[in-house]
Amino acid sequence: MDFSWLSDPYALLGLLTLIVLEVVLGVDNLIFVAILAEKLPPHQRDRARVLGLSLALIMRLFMLAGISWLVKLTEPLFSVLGQSFAGRDLIMLGGGLFLLFKATMELHERLEGVEHSDGNGQKAYAAFATVVVQILVLDAVFSIDSVVTAIGMSEHLGIMMLAVVIAMSMMIMASKPLTRFVNAHPTVVMLCLGFLLMIGFSLIADGFGFHIPKGYLYAAIGFSVLIEVFNQVANVNHQRYLNSRNTFRSRTADTVLRLLGNAPLQHGNHHEQEKEEGPREEGEGAFAHNERAMIHSVLTLAERPIRVIATPRSDIHRLDISQDAEQQRKVLRDSPYSRLLVVGAGRIDEPLGIVARKDLLAQLLDGQTLDVMAALRQPLVLPEGMTVLKAMEAFRQQAADMAFVVNEFGSLEGIVTQKDLMEAIAGDFPEEHERHEQPALVQHEDGSLDVEGSLELVTLEQYIELGDYEDEDFHTVAGLLMHRLERIPRLGDSIREGGWEISVTEQKGNRTERVSICPLPRLEDEQH
Repeated sequence: MDFSWLSDPYALLGLLTLIVLEVVLGVDNLIFVAILAEKLPPHQRDRARVLGLSLALIMRLFMLAGISWLVKLTEPLFSVLGQSFAGRDLIMLGGGLFLLFKATMELHERLEGVEHSDGNGQKAYAAFATVVVQILVLDAVFSIDSVVTAIGMSEHLGIMMLAVVIAMSMMIMASKPLTRFVNAHPTVVMLCLGFLLMIGFSLIADGFGFHIPKGYLYAAIGFSVLIEVFNQVANVNHQRYLNSRNTFRSRTADTVLRLLGNAPLQHGNHHEQEKEEGPREEGEGAFAHNERAMIHSVLTLAERPIRVIATPRSDIHRLDISQDAEQQRKVLRDSPYSRLLVVGAGRIDEPLGIVARKDLLAQLLDGQTLDVMAALRQPLVLPEGMTVLKAMEAFRQQAADMAFVVNEFGSLEGIVTQKDLMEAIAGDFPEEHERHEQPALVQHEDGSLDVEGSLELVTLEQYIELGDYEDEDFHTVAGLLMHRLERIPRLGDSIREGGWEISVTEQKGNRTERVSICPLPRLEDEQH
């Protein structure tokens, strides 16, 4: 083969120009590859992209080598109603129809929230060979223009082949970051599908002999991309603004979690992330989710008020000294707790103190008359706005094991024990009498959750991202519902928050017992 053209500057300039044109003409191909690759399991996506584009490169080289055959594709094969059709026209028509079909189906699935699943309810992925074949088929269509352009730009086969090899190599290297970017931004995916519809229509028009200048298409694509760039910049600036509103402690917590090998916990469903990302490399994400959740809880102790971890007064077991001895014994016998709140005449707003069941039991075993006041103790008293961290210090200094939580009027709001403080860090520790109860948070395979209304938002953030509520007066899921509805929630009430639908599934009086949290379809996610 003659390589004397390498010393010709005009030939080198033509080579550079041809490379640029080949890359530009291959952008639409890359867009479709990015969308097709998402259909595969995460561990197969890179291999499918590289294999599909590599086979496409070999196919283009064969097409260049068979220039005489390719030229014949422009010769008319038959005519219909005075319109003649060549082989190239039929390829354009078939490719355009295929693009319209695939782009329309993709739009339907994404707008309607359709997600294929296997028999076990898991997300179903496309077959590896199917995706590779589709990449090849579409590349065969897109290759017509790029190969014809190469033939028109140069008469030297070596220059044409080298330009195609370099351009395809650049496309293979760019395909991975492009795929990640496109699939990570739903608005970009929709924009790309719009491009494919436009390209498919232009191919069909070209097949019928109505040539649409490529400049028009690229101008429309370029303008749309420019608008999307503004949109992405606006989103980044908005996220920076939200981050700047976070407290220094929250930003520190996020930084620490990143240093531990994972992103902050509030950035989505961790089960879905693990399934999408596949197995982690050694040293990456070395801390398990429950370990990171515990660290996150510790780092937010100074922001969470004591009232959100307290047992509300409506749930407190109490002993009323105004009742007769037999009723008091019944309360002692039936209560599963070791300590009881002592009230007079049922006035729980102003409790008299607490009493240990073992002290009253000792009186009965010694043959004494039950005397609640003799065994009465005064617990630690904490304001409801005190943080969990300061409450821990108060427990430590006073050697207390229980505390009353009171509001600004001195009325009882709830009680806090050492166990509550431990659960604020490590999660629930169910007692024997609580084992039959539903867990505070149940996560299902489809990403939805079933939670208690009293669940703290800071705990929920470890599983899903709803929003930033640091400056709000509520701290629980029920509080969020009440704030958004501006009334007491009722059974069946629902709100939409941060891409999730939050519905009341169990209500007892004014208290929201259980709540269902389900992800919204993608389109609704973007609109709300």
